[in-house]
Amino acid sequence: MLRIAIVDPVDTTRDPLRSLLLGVDFVFLEAESNRYEFFPDVIRESPPDVLVVSLDADKPKALALVGQLAHEFQAPVLVISDDNQAILQALQRGAKYFLTRPVVLEDLLVCLRKAQGDSGAPSADGTGRQPVSGSRPCKVVAVLGTRGGVGCTTLSVNLAANLAADPNNSVALVDLDLALGDVDVALDLMPDHTLADLALNIEKLDLNYMRRSMLRHEPTGLHVLAHPLQMSDVTIIQPAHVERVLNLLRINYTHLVLDLSKGLTPTDLAALDMADIILLVAQLDLSSLRNVVRMLMTLNVQDGGVADKVRVVVNRVGADYTEGEIGLKRAEATIGKPIFWQVPNDAKGVLASRTAGEPLIIHAPKCRAQQSLSALAAALTDRPAVAAVAAAAANGQSGGIFKSIFGGKK
Repeated sequence: MLRIAIVDPVDTTRDPLRSLLLGVDFVFLEAESNRYEFFPDVIRESPPDVLVVSLDADKPKALALVGQLAHEFQAPVLVISDDNQAILQALQRGAKYFLTRPVVLEDLLVCLRKAQGDSGAPSADGTGRQPVSGSRPCKVVAVLGTRGGVGCTTLSVNLAANLAADPNNSVALVDLDLALGDVDVALDLMPDHTLADLALNIEKLDLNYMRRSMLRHEPTGLHVLAHPLQMSDVTIIQPAHVERVLNLLRINYTHLVLDLSKGLTPTDLAALDMADIILLVAQLDLSSLRNVVRMLMTLNVQDGGVADKVRVVVNRVGADYTEGEIGLKRAEATIGKPIFWQVPNDAKGVLASRTAGEPLIIHAPKCRAQQSLSALAAALTDRPAVAAVAAAAANGQSGGIFKSIFGGKK
């Protein structure tokens, strides 16, 4: 827990800052003062981990206080102001961190995480370890389909559930198929709040509100942000809302899995831009592979280009009922890109899982599709050995379980 003390003589700026801090789960607001001259006495008996000084009420007094605090206390000083010159002067007097006003929650969280690491303050679980979500950068995985019915939601749900099975991960699944999403159905969840509620309250969005809006899937520990329940609410959600929500989530989770629509809408494009990896889901048929090519061309001309982040995932490999299934080598020649992963056809297990409203890791942990998706989750968690095996398996170079998983037409 990070112990913080703040000083700000102005109620209209101190109160919003207090509200932001009270909404942060790893922060304990130990003291606050409305007088610069009294602040050292307030904190002297029990110095906190971070000292927050608002500079704008009386800049000469505030800057003198910053110098005193930096000299007398070991705790880092965080200053807040709308005056860049005052911030520079405060840094010259010993302040270590700064924020410009108005304070944005995401910026505040980043700053506090850095301060927590520097101060050595114990985490919320009472240990010296940093919280999982703050200990390493969040990886954002976007799942995009080449057309409807290729299995994007099934892949998203099961990938997220497998990531969440690792106790070192904290995982959120965001349903960005705004009109026709069914992540909640796949996990048998009933949302009280959705992404539309966050969009309507975007200006006062804080961690407490975000927490109340997330559904928890108890069997896996996965957190879910549902799509709007009413189709009329879809128009409420704008790309800027998606960016704000994802920025906040990525501070608090190690992994985000985004289940996108098939329309490459503006909100989809915003999510793709923020993703670290884009899993483009296809099947080994002509229409799906043609759309892979079309989507790669489209994504490559977006601002900055995101096609280099795309990894092609082929679903339902070896389906007996798929007439005219194209071989893997021909598929790669068609799309001009290696196939990153293959998920075997396992219609019986997957359909039973969807009907039960349970992920495969719970409903059918030994089925071939689950084994493949579990390996995919491992390959996306920065584990080089697993990733190397996955790459070899995708090229048909390994045996054992991976050969059975990836076995298919060449």
